[in-house]
Amino acid sequence: MKNFTRKLCCVCLLLTMLCVASPAVFASPKININKATAVELVALKGVGEKTAAKIVEYRTIHGDFKAIDEIVNVKGVGDKLFAKLADQIAVADEMPQK
Repeated sequence: MKNFTRKLCCVCLLLTMLCVASPAVFASPKININKATAVELVALKGVGEKTAAKIVEYRTIHGDFKAIDEIVNVKGVGDKLFAKLADQIAVADEMPQK
């Protein structure tokens, strides 16, 4: 019985640690809107093929985005879509935390 209790405690401890760590482990990396292809941009919630193509075209004409909120300058990307995208996009590659 002692052995079972010890194993049960270990399993509970491991599950607790997994729950605490899961947001960091399973968080998807942000998409760099300065480097992403149209195919990669379509993976963003709310971005279809036409909008993705417009983002790439805008970037080609105007250069890199300096901040993520500049994406609203792209025709078809308004404040509502930006609100959906804000936590999914970046203008630089994310550095892994040590």
